Amino acid sequence: MNTPTTNAIEIEGLVKKLGTFELGPLTLNIPRGCFVGLIGENGAGKSTTMKLLHGILEPSAGNIRVLGNNPATDSPAYKARVGFVFDDLYLPENFKLKHVEHFNHLLYGEAWHPQTFWGLAERFDLPPKKWIKKYSRGMKMKLGMVCALSHHAELLILDEPTSGLDPVVRDDVLDIIMDFMQDESHSVLFSSHIISDLQKAADYVAFIHKGKLLMMEAKDELSEKYALLQANAEQLASLAPGAILGRRHTEFGDTVLVERDRVPAGFTLERPSIEDIMVYLIKGEEK
Repeated sequence: MNTPTTNAIEIEGLVKKLGTFELGPLTLNIPRGCFVGLIGENGAGKSTTMKLLHGILEPSAGNIRVLGNNPATDSPAYKARVGFVFDDLYLPENFKLKHVEHFNHLLYGEAWHPQTFWGLAERFDLPPKKWIKKYSRGMKMKLGMVCALSHHAELLILDEPTSGLDPVVRDDVLDIIMDFMQDESHSVLFSSHIISDLQKAADYVAFIHKGKLLMMEAKDELSEKYALLQANAEQLASLAPGAILGRRHTEFGDTVLVERDRVPAGFTLERPSIEDIMVYLIKGEEK
């Protein structure tokens, strides 16, 4: 049943067991009108989370709501309002573009925009007469983006959409997503290991590691909340317990990730990148 909500996506106590891997328990809300970047190393659980949001996988425990709907049990009609891009097209490889367009027209009905599809296909230089099985990985990713953006989607759920693309095309994809976000009712969940993409576009960053959510923060507040500090052992020992979130050892001393408001005056702090924060939090988990 569709339940009105201020969040585009709501995940509560989500658990999914796949062999020896376990995702969760994961609790995460994606506000409407926001671009949220989901980061984490390969195997962290990003793609599993995306497939659970689609309904390809069912949770072992917990609850999911996408635009107020349960992907596993509710009518799939709401999915016309969601654009999905995964690391594969999941389409017959004997399709050409005309078959892809026709298939999606049947799937989405009146919500489907053929003109948008063909316009984006031309913009991305997708060859109309080539079999999909002959497409490169980058071309398949571009086709997935074209399909996701060619119906009245309110929410885009994108699993590594810029993977395999050259920097110019990556920027083009990001520009199109940013155009989509000009409508304040639109939302994006975008998983990526290309941190620079999220540095450019995301409102929030969620960091998942070994199936656990380590962080969900506003991107612009990350450098205000966290800092890098290089110091010797004696200086680090003077910090409050728990102030150090992750550490790197070097021959010149240690560099640590800290929370700014837990470090006393007198220390020289540096602004971390999103990638710095990700790396140091992983090291903190591995201590």
